[in-house]
Amino acid sequence: MREDILENTIKVQRAKKSLTQEQLAELVGVTRKTINTIENGKFVPSALLAIKLAKVLEVTVEELFILK
Repeated sequence: MREDILENTIKVQRAKKSLTQEQLAELVGVTRKTINTIENGKFVPSALLAIKLAKVLEVTVEELFILK
């Protein structure tokens, strides 16, 4: 059975907005560690958090998360 991998562009999108992990975390209501673990692919966010991240970063969810 093949396992899907979820990649993300959060770090790149965050850099485009000149936001630190801490600043992004505050904007979406989570901790900096949560942002870090999502960026590193160790944690898959809920749909609600994914939408919040996309909205703050002004991209679509599909631009932020890529299913491989």
